[in-house]
This record gives sequence, structure tokens and C-alpha cells, in this order.
Amino acid sequence: MPPPEVRRSIKRSAVSDQQRRRELALLRQTQQRSDSQNRARRLASSVFTLSSSSSSDLILPDKDILTRAADSEEHEAHLDESVAPARELNVVQASKLKGREARQWFARQLMLPEWMIDIPPKLDRDWYVFARPAGNRCFVVSSNGTTISRLRNGSVLHHFPSSLPNGSRTRDSSGPASSYCVLDCIFHEPDQTYYVIDMVCWRDYSLYDCTAEFRFFWLNSKLAESGACNSPSTYHRYRFSVVPIYDCNQAGLHAAYSTSMPYTKDGVLFFNKHAHYQTGNTPLALVWKDNYCSQYFLDTDSQGLVPTQQQVVLEMQEDGKLTTSDDPPVVFGSLEVDFIQKSEFRAGNLLRFAIKDESVRVVDGKLELGDLQFISKSNRARAFADSYSKVFFQYAARHSPLKIEDIAASILPNLPDDSPIVDVEMGS
Repeated sequence: MPPPEVRRSIKRSAVSDQQRRRELALLRQTQQRSDSQNRARRLASSVFTLSSSSSSDLILPDKDILTRAADSEEHEAHLDESVAPARELNVVQASKLKGREARQWFARQLMLPEWMIDIPPKLDRDWYVFARPAGNRCFVVSSNGTTISRLRNGSVLHHFPSSLPNGSRTRDSSGPASSYCVLDCIFHEPDQTYYVIDMVCWRDYSLYDCTAEFRFFWLNSKLAESGACNSPSTYHRYRFSVVPIYDCNQAGLHAAYSTSMPYTKDGVLFFNKHAHYQTGNTPLALVWKDNYCSQYFLDTDSQGLVPTQQQVVLEMQEDGKLTTSDDPPVVFGSLEVDFIQKSEFRAGNLLRFAIKDESVRVVDGKLELGDLQFISKSNRARAFADSYSKVFFQYAARHSPLKIEDIAASILPNLPDDSPIVDVEMGS
């Protein structure tokens, strides 16, 4: 496929507040530098603490402060889901979580990209771009002679030996026996490969407060040195691979979008070079899709079909309000008390709704939903509601999608720093 033609877009009014949130996110990370080392150890410890009973002989990375969960994961369906939100729990509390709370805790440890609603300024200077592999997003943690991968809903994907630091009991290690490694990966089923899209911790060195530019540099150098990219063997069950990452100029965008990859693509990811590893939804990482680069451009229902009406999953609050997974959450509607009582819903339930097109409005760059039609409760394995940016992106994708030509047109070569920002209108 030829590279997208460069064209100059007409300056239009901004259609969302995503750029403002990007600026706030960059400002916040400079003002609130958290204890990233403790955060990395907390995550690594919890991965092992929440393991199934079959791994009860594991030596935990920080065993003096950990409490093992007494119940096995098979009892998740019987647990009370009304406990307080698990976002800020310490390791002892997190180790006791089960069911939906465990899923929420793990889901919020990942840096989750927002969907691209508008095009960031200086895309070619401040952003990377790469093709997202299709597959299961997960954390991979190696420590004390073993490696565990956990999906974003908290369940164990694989428990295996690897060539990552301290990832196998037969592997010689130059570091202390208690050191650990945390990688953000996508497991690609067809070739049984973990594609690493970010590095969170390497040999006890936390990278939470490092820029994406530095994290990607370390990822490319350290992973190859460890032998994790080698072919599978007895003591290295799965191969790891780094995805090709490009500067988001015309050539990089074309490579990420059009070039054949060793994996099936599921959209394109954009990472701000200055962004730290921020857990939860962040506008400093963006995902974009179309029919060419993703099989899942439009959301599908439980039968794998694209429904006639757009569907959304929202979380019901104590007062009946229906909100997104954002922080702070966006309110898209509310339920009547009688309907809540009749349906026996509880706060925290994830509910699926259909949207009537004629009830949707974009006012001052913000999406407003009118008539929500209840369909069903969401799948219990789901961790949390749709994000605001996903709802907006899916709406625009059905009516006035942001196209690859629009993104390419915003990347104009050799422009001065005071050049105007290109905004592309996505819906009305």
C-alpha cells in the first residue's frame, strides 16, 4: 500500500478536550513524582501473591509484608463485590482480593491508552508510533526462578521458566536472587510469542518515572542481552520480541500502518516521548484503528458481529448514575430507582447499553448520550467500564471516522515551532 498522501488540513475548532488533558497529564507527572520503586515492588509481589495454590512454594519478592490469599480463584463467583474500590490498596490488601476487585486492581496497574479523538500537535517530534500486535495484554513478572504472566483481569495466563532476569531456576543470574523484572506485553497466540510494548522494571530498577524515550531504549538493549529473544527451549518456554518502534514522522507512520509485521496487527499505538508509565487511562498514549489495520475497528457483540446500534458498557454508581472508567469518571446517564430494585443491580455492576444515534450530540467538543437502552449485564470477567475516549471513538468511527490521511496530513515536514495546530473534525 503506498504511503498516505500529504495534504494540508483546514484549521478547525477543537472537537475534544483530549489535548488539554494531555497537557495536564504532562504537568502532573512533573509535580507528583511518586515512589516508583515501591510501586514496582508492590506490583511484582502481588502478581506472585495472587497466584493459584499450585504455586504455593514460590518465594515472594517481598515476603515479609505479604499475606497469601486463603481461597482459590475458583471461588470468585461467590464473593461479595461491594467492597471499596481497589485502586489504592497496599500489597497486603491486594493479596486478599478476589473476583471483580482483583480484576479491577490488576487492570489499573497497566498504562491504558486512550482512543485517538483528535490529533496531537507536533506528532512528528514528540511521539512514537508502532503497530499493536493482536492478542492478550498482560504483565510478565520474573523473580526467584520463575516467570508469571497475568492478564489485565488478574487471571494467570502462563506460569513458566524464562531467560528473563531470575526467570528460571536453572538460569545463572548476575543480580541478587531477590531481584525481579516487570514487562508490559501482548501475547500473540499464533506464534506463541510475548511482544513487549513497554518495560516497567528491570533487575529491581523501576522505570515508572522514566520517559518513554528512555524506557524504549532500555527495552531494546536489555531484552536482547538477557537472551529472552532467543528461540524457546526447556528453560525458556516462550519467545519474547520487541515491536518495531518508529518516530512518528511520515516514514514512521507509513511503516507502522502499511508495512507487514511478524504478527497480526490490531491498530496503531502512539506514545508521547516524554510520558512516564502512568497507570490507568492516559492521553499520553493513544490507540487508533481502521478496517485496514485491525479486524476490530468497530466493536462486536457476544456473537462477534457488529451490532446495528453502538453499544457501551458503563458502571452503575450508588446513586444510579452510569459512568465511564475514567478518573474522574464521565456520567452518561442514570437509572430509575424502581428499575434498579427490580433488576437487583448493585453499585459497581457493569451494564451494557445500546445508543440511539439520534440521541447523541457533540457539544463544545464533548460527547453527550441521550437515550440509553439497557441490554444486559456485562461479562463477569470484564474488569471495568468503557472509557470516554473509546465511546467517542466508536461513535465517530460509525459516522465521521478519523482517517489515516488525516493523521498523515497533520505531519507536515520542516514546519517552524510556531506553526498552527491541525485539528480534524470527527463528528457533529
